[in-house]
Amino acid sequence: MSKSEKTKAFIIETVAPIFNKNGYSAMSLSKITEATGLTKGAIYGHFQNKEELAIDAFRYSVRRVLKDLNKEVSLGKRPIDKLLRIASFYETYYQYNKEFGGCPILNIGVDSNNQNTGIADLVRFYNHKILNQFSLLIDTAKHANEIKKSINSLVLAKRFFYMIEGAVYMSHIMKDESYLIDVSETMKLIINQDLKL
Repeated sequence: MSKSEKTKAFIIETVAPIFNKNGYSAMSLSKITEATGLTKGAIYGHFQNKEELAIDAFRYSVRRVLKDLNKEVSLGKRPIDKLLRIASFYETYYQYNKEFGGCPILNIGVDSNNQNTGIADLVRFYNHKILNQFSLLIDTAKHANEIKKSINSLVLAKRFFYMIEGAVYMSHIMKDESYLIDVSETMKLIINQDLKL
């Protein structure tokens, strides 16, 4: 990477957790310069405006989570094992995201929905992407004759996703990881008892 690319990456990595914790509207340029130790000119030399930086910071945050989730899922040998690995990943998600300020999909999604349509559209894009990947994995498990073919893959993917995000919300607000531990166990029960052939 060039010096300019390294500086841009440094800015994104530094402010991503701050955006995630404080939200778009509460993130002032002075907070960005204070966190990075750079001048306003240096920040605007790499980003057109605060929105562009917020979008890049959100992308960085979500890609970090998806990279680690995919790494966990890839440890499963069969499609059903991969589904169970998703549940396992979220069992420790509270601790995983604690210093990062919580789940970026939830935090930035709620914050931007009422304030910034560009970022909100990007959150919806990633939600669709996650749902499609989840649904595809369920389809793969059906084709491998590991779960019931009568299952509607997209409906199940949505159900698991809103269960996860609800547990993420409750764990974050209540400062109690038991909600995520419970949703992980519930997902595993559904997969093993209701879906498995």
